[in-house]
Amino acid sequence: MQQGPSPAWPGRAVADPARRSWDSPKPISIIGSTGSVGTQTLAIVEENPDKFRVVALAAGSNVTLLADQVKMFKPNLVAIGNESLLNELKEALADCEYMPEIISGEQGVIEVARHPDAVTVVTGIVGCAGLKPTVAAIEAGKDIALANKETLIAGGLSEGSLRRVILTASGGAFRLHLISFDDVRDWPIERLKDVQVADALKHPNWKMGKKITVDSATLFNKGLEVIEAHYLFGVEYDDIEIMIHPQSIIHSMIETKDSSVLAQLGRTDMRLPILYTLSWPERVYCSEVTWPRLDLCELGSLTFKAVDNVKYPSVDLAYAAGRAGGTMPGVLSAANEKAVELFINEKISYLDIFKVVEMTCDAHRNELVTSPSLEEIIHYDQWARKFSANLQPSSSRRNTVLV
Repeated sequence: MQQGPSPAWPGRAVADPARRSWDSPKPISIIGSTGSVGTQTLAIVEENPDKFRVVALAAGSNVTLLADQVKMFKPNLVAIGNESLLNELKEALADCEYMPEIISGEQGVIEVARHPDAVTVVTGIVGCAGLKPTVAAIEAGKDIALANKETLIAGGLSEGSLRRVILTASGGAFRLHLISFDDVRDWPIERLKDVQVADALKHPNWKMGKKITVDSATLFNKGLEVIEAHYLFGVEYDDIEIMIHPQSIIHSMIETKDSSVLAQLGRTDMRLPILYTLSWPERVYCSEVTWPRLDLCELGSLTFKAVDNVKYPSVDLAYAAGRAGGTMPGVLSAANEKAVELFINEKISYLDIFKVVEMTCDAHRNELVTSPSLEEIIHYDQWARKFSANLQPSSSRRNTVLV
């Protein structure tokens, strides 16, 4: 891919000295409330009713769960992204003593994101569908709790101190746990052609949604995090590294210019970064019953190894897309999202995922926009999905690899 300028934000997340300290529960809204991040966020709210309250919820199509969430958390506004399900949601809430305002479609999700009472907006929607709501929340002056897969660790360093960002990856589902926690071995590459959907969804460490679990197996999740780290922290791609860390205890590290390495450790529980994002810049005390102390002696050894680029071609694809900049990272993300969908629906093989993404990015070279508008980003996101869908094998037979 052609290398071009890829501007990054060089600033730091610093709390405003005039920032309000909340004596009462902080009002939040959640985009993607029925997904993995959304449900864990609500679990935190339920555990800390004195710290947080929900003022608005938005979900895609899970009417039953959304209705249950409305009854429990009593938001002022609720949005269902799938407009055809609006009446079904209203019927599910017909016997509810507390009736919120209910709206639907993309505009409804946007209204939840910029709800006037919300201070913090949790954006847990996968892919480009979350772009417009997030922009709306930013324009409305909200704090954005962006659903990342790694805890942000570079804040607080003086500018020029950072030498390297190190992102850790578990290695995904295709690992064999032998003998003990310390003895972790990978599937050989030759077995990957036989991977079934059920295999890819058996993550040894994390409980996540289907899409992100497959991304963990392919390592596209880390490739996307490389691009994310570049834009969040203004770090050059040559200074962002991925390491395989099977135990998933160290979630990310930074190396300062004097070679000191600082690591963020924690259990495999997304509630921790969600809670800190909601409470930032403060930290909330948590019961040791539900949040036990991390016992490193009990966990045993922490091991690391380099990424196998033959087994994980996603990594080279992500770095290339990031360096190309412009609309290419969005095309990479959209193509991967569509390819994973096709794989889960058993229309392509596991190895096809890499081919679909590579071919889509390659086809986008001649139309690359280096400084895209919001409309152009969305346009090429949709283009990439359509192009990727047309690359699926003509036969539905599994394990047919694209050529």
